[in-house]
Order: sequence, then C-alpha cells, then structure tokens
Amino acid sequence: MLRFTLPRTARTARTGRSHKLSAALVATASCAAAVALASPSQAATPADHAVAATVADHIKVTAVAKQAHTAKQAADQAGEHMVLAAKTTKAAAKTETKPYGNNLDGWINQALDIMKSKGIPGSYEGLHRNIMRESSGNPNAVNGYDVNAANGIPSKGLLQVIQPTFDSYHVAGTANKLTDPVANITAAANYAADRYGSIDNVNSAY
Repeated sequence: MLRFTLPRTARTARTGRSHKLSAALVATASCAAAVALASPSQAATPADHAVAATVADHIKVTAVAKQAHTAKQAADQAGEHMVLAAKTTKAAAKTETKPYGNNLDGWINQALDIMKSKGIPGSYEGLHRNIMRESSGNPNAVNGYDVNAANGIPSKGLLQVIQPTFDSYHVAGTANKLTDPVANITAAANYAADRYGSIDNVNSAY
C-alpha cells in the first residue's frame, strides 16, 4: 500500500491562522492524492484511494468547522457591540436635560412639565394669564399692602404666593424658595388645583 506524508511546509503552517492552515492542508492532501494515483511506478490500490479521500474529507470538515466557529465569534462580538451601543444611547437619552429659557416662557414650560409628571392640572394659557395679572411676570414681585403683608406674610413671586401656602403646596423636585419662578408657579398651581380644580379656573385674586 502506498503511504504519503504531508510536506514539511504544510506541517509548519499549523502555526498560522486557521483558515490558511485548512486551505494549505486541503491543497496538500489533494496534491498528495493526485501524485499517488498518477505514479507510474507504483499503482494505487482502492485502499489508497479511500485513505486519500478520507484524509481530504476530514481536513475539509475541520476547515469548515473552524470557519463556522470564527464566524460565530464575530457575530457574537458584533451583537455585544450593538447591545452596548443601545444601552449607551438609552442612558444618554435618560440623562438629557430639556432646555428651558431663563424667562417667563421657559419658567412656564418647565413648570408645566413638572405639573404633568405630578398630575397637577393647568395650561400655558391659564398660568400666563394669572401670572400677568398677579405680578406682570416679575418673579421678585412683593405685595406689601394687603392683609397678608399686614400679617407679616406678604405675597411674593410670579403668582403672589404667601409662605404658609408655599410650604403646604410645595412640589417636590423644585427649589424650596418662595420666589423661585418654577417653584412658585408649581406650588400656586398645586394650591389652585386643590381649591378650584385647576389654575385655569382662576380669574381673579385667589
């Protein structure tokens, strides 16, 4: 029976990348089998044919398996990158702060977002209308002439709130300061919701 050995170069190629190894072994096995079958000095037996075919098939199967494993690793890594990117994007969206102008429009819009999250009713129109009547849009306005002022608790801020009312209806998450624009608006709206159903229902001093 004719025996054949893989060339030394093919054995050395084992240290290279798997797909190069597989290709080199397949080529070597095919060449060896061809030489064995074509040699005029020693005819190949059916057993030789079977051995050559078995070796070539085994090398091919090994190469395909290694290539499939490599492809799976690449797919897994790509999937991990996609999941990480999605998590990063989601986290960034959660931490993104909505921009509000440091003016009456910005204060009202910020207050409305907070009111919505707390279930406090009210509209932009209702807030703006009452603010303009009570303070003309001045967050530092103070009423020093009414009964509250006489009692030492003057009405202050955009919606002219007294300190006891602010303390009772202060909305968590806003500044604990009576004249803070957003805190003043949300506390007043919270009070109006409790007493009148909504700040939208207030059309005069409240």
